[in-house]
Amino acid sequence: MERIIFRIDQDGNVKEEVQGVQGNVCENLTKDIENRLGDVSGRIHKPEYYQQQKNVSDVTLQHNQNEN
Repeated sequence: MERIIFRIDQDGNVKEEVQGVQGNVCENLTKDIENRLGDVSGRIHKPEYYQQQKNVSDVTLQHNQNEN
């Protein structure tokens, strides 16, 4: 499950944490929000950032042979 957690301190600084994704998907998920909040002062990547995103898809192949 993808989740974004925001923590706002007393000074108004916002920290965000993205959970449940791999690779740079986290940056794509938060890009619009970050643009609206202001300038990003830093970024710490978790180990999941360096893992490749897993693309899983179900594929069904059907082979029909015509009888001659």
